[in-house]
Amino acid sequence: MNDYVTKLMAHVKAKNPAEPEFYQTVQEVAESVSIVLDRKPQYRKAKILERIIEPERVLMFRVPWQDDKGEYQVNRGFRIQMNSAIGPYKGGLRFHPTVYLGILKFLAFEQVFKNALTTLPMGGGKGGADFDPKGKSDDEVMRFCQSFMSELFRHIGPNTDVPAGDIGVGGREIGYLFGQYRRLRDEFTGVLTGKGLTWGGSLIRTEATGYGAVYFAEEMLKTRGESIKGKVCLVSGSGNVAQYTVEKLNQLGAKAVTLSDSSGFIYDSAGIDQEKLAFVLDLKNVKRGRISEYANKFKTAKYTPANPNLDHNPLWDMKAECAFPSATQNEINAKDAANLLKNGVYVVTEGANMPSTLDATKMFLDKKILYGPAKAANAGGVATSGLEMSQNSERLSWTREEVDSKLHDIMIKIHKNCYETAKEYGTPGNLVNGANIAGFLKVADAMLDQGLV
Repeated sequence: MNDYVTKLMAHVKAKNPAEPEFYQTVQEVAESVSIVLDRKPQYRKAKILERIIEPERVLMFRVPWQDDKGEYQVNRGFRIQMNSAIGPYKGGLRFHPTVYLGILKFLAFEQVFKNALTTLPMGGGKGGADFDPKGKSDDEVMRFCQSFMSELFRHIGPNTDVPAGDIGVGGREIGYLFGQYRRLRDEFTGVLTGKGLTWGGSLIRTEATGYGAVYFAEEMLKTRGESIKGKVCLVSGSGNVAQYTVEKLNQLGAKAVTLSDSSGFIYDSAGIDQEKLAFVLDLKNVKRGRISEYANKFKTAKYTPANPNLDHNPLWDMKAECAFPSATQNEINAKDAANLLKNGVYVVTEGANMPSTLDATKMFLDKKILYGPAKAANAGGVATSGLEMSQNSERLSWTREEVDSKLHDIMIKIHKNCYETAKEYGTPGNLVNGANIAGFLKVADAMLDQGLV
């Protein structure tokens, strides 16, 4: 790290104690952006990066609700409104017991740059609660969502802040949240994205992050005159991102061989074809079961239970050419990265948010593999949320083909922007720098134009 980044990080750590995920994302961006600050001192003078690091607003609130036994429960809710220089705050809500201020600040900070890359006018935000929907009845989830929205509704709106889903917040939760907002505001507006198709949702929104990640991988491969067709791919997770990563890989002729959840992972040497994927969609989205059931159904698959005592994830120690980490932050550490490289992986496309540690990222960059960082590679989800906002504003619904075509075009533009920016700033092929710098420049210029606010 140079002196500027060292001093910046010391200040960030002193001001934001015990938030390691936030430090990690700030350091990655700061190291990239320091190249720009050396060339364009006006950004440093205006303290643009320091201002982006500090959220415009942080909301934290009590969420009381009643379970099915009649007992009262209390959770903590959050909304981080990070930056609105280029548009209303936009970013998901995460319901998970690990949610705390540091994780949401990391996600909101990442969202600022990701949204800037989409070419759409969206600022960055993130929110959620330390509530775990797993094991809860539909009625319990509804009561929690209604209580959560009874506070959040004061702070959001179609031109202010437009939340979406994330881990633990799918179509069911978005429906309950939207219903409560509509009741409290007495208006029907596009205040949330990821809505049902009969009440303002967009086709392809559920599939968008996974589809977009594969489109981004295809663009990276094109720079070497290759295609995703025929490639063996490792995919982690088994939620929306992983599911539709596998679907798009199948459509483009690649072969996905792994999926996982918190209990372990499956390896299917025959590939996870559409029939098998349909089983996974029913298992995870309807029955809310465990991925181990896949191995019971399909005899070509082997299930490996999670072992918290290991210093690596065996899923990343399989022969393949491509990896799509699509589960959670920091799921690939330095040993996992070494295993991926050893086993022939030379394309890593991040479907989850910040799934690689800083050490793992450095190894990928040093080896000059095709590495698509999350804020670029998984921007398809929020891009399609932006398209949903556009459809809501126009009171129109586009066809599946129209939305998929627009998504594909956006991912091509994101890759081109990152690729060309990395080259312009002296680090050709380094899409981490390309994504961070391209996103920063768009937000920074808007902030300079709008004065000290």
